[in-house]
Amino acid sequence: MQYANLIDRWQQVRQRSVSIAAPLSAEDCTAQSMPDASPIKWHLAHTTWFFETFILERFEAHFQPFHQDFRVLFNSYYNGIGDKHPRPQRGLLTRPALDMVLAYRQQVDARIRRCCDSLTDPHFFQLLELGLQHEQQHQELMLTDIKHLLSCNPLYPALYASPADLQPSAATCAMLTWQNYDACLCEIGHQGKGFCFDNESPRHRQFLEPFQLATRLIRNAEYLAFIEDGAYRQAALWLAEGWDWVRQHNLQHPLYWHANPQGWQEFNLHGLQPLQLQQPVGHLSYFEASAYAVWADARLPTEAEWEYAASQHEAEGQLSQLFDSCWQWTCSSYSPYPGFMPAAGAVGEYNGKFMVNQYVLRGASAFTPAGHSRNSYRNFFPATARWQLTGLRLARSLQDQEE
Repeated sequence: MQYANLIDRWQQVRQRSVSIAAPLSAEDCTAQSMPDASPIKWHLAHTTWFFETFILERFEAHFQPFHQDFRVLFNSYYNGIGDKHPRPQRGLLTRPALDMVLAYRQQVDARIRRCCDSLTDPHFFQLLELGLQHEQQHQELMLTDIKHLLSCNPLYPALYASPADLQPSAATCAMLTWQNYDACLCEIGHQGKGFCFDNESPRHRQFLEPFQLATRLIRNAEYLAFIEDGAYRQAALWLAEGWDWVRQHNLQHPLYWHANPQGWQEFNLHGLQPLQLQQPVGHLSYFEASAYAVWADARLPTEAEWEYAASQHEAEGQLSQLFDSCWQWTCSSYSPYPGFMPAAGAVGEYNGKFMVNQYVLRGASAFTPAGHSRNSYRNFFPATARWQLTGLRLARSLQDQEE
């Protein structure tokens, strides 16, 4: 079968979503902790809705929906599909029950498999790949959304047992050093025949001035020094909107940090744990990352600098923690590349319409499914977002260091 590898990967991805939800109760899967997060049950249903709506509805002979109301209930943001249930009210969907959502997944999976066995249309398999990548994005969201939900519980329940070995990696313990990059005319954007999202294209040229990039991420101990220096009370470090946001919400530390007489703790999927000082700091907003960079006499990299440096890393091993720890904020606004054209139809709404009032993050996180990211991958969130596993890598302009 020409697409056997794709079909095998699709089955593995579909099973992993169910496995993520397996330790949770039905109550866990229904609750919604904030408007930006979604219930686990909704994620399980929406990723299935994607396959039913964009693939089965088009390619299945004698198509009949599993349930006619699911078209509205589990539509996320596709205006071309039709009406949507309000995002902040997804936690009110106590019905359908979790068992029905799981049955929905099983039925759609069986129908997709029958199509795989009977169809040869390349566009069917292109959409299947897109659905696979889409579900992997939601797997990361499932973990971050359930983390936020459990953090709201005063019992601070653990999703997983604490690992026996919490020793930091060699990359985490390494001294922060700087890698130099000369001025150059480089190319960024996806290249090759592998999958990419539409916002990674077209590949195009960018001129870079000389710069330096930190060889690892900023860690908790370094961010703690920033806190202890009173940085959350120093307006000069913050962008104006960020300073207003910090004061409005009385913020004093990253999301999930807790101060107590015994020392700092951090909530994670293993429950409330002592803060691991050598681990990369995570769950920072763009505003916090920017303020730290100012405090450290540095700045955030542009996305072109990050991608160029990451491409050099493949050959020379200069940087660590590119893809295994935290997404890394850049100072680049999320906007279309020169020549960008969204796809026709509702699928074209996937990325393009969000290219406003957000910043680009690069790399991947510990929650990102293996093999899902790449050098050209463009993640994006608004400047106040903290519930994703977002961290910080510093940059400096070389001409600034020479003055």
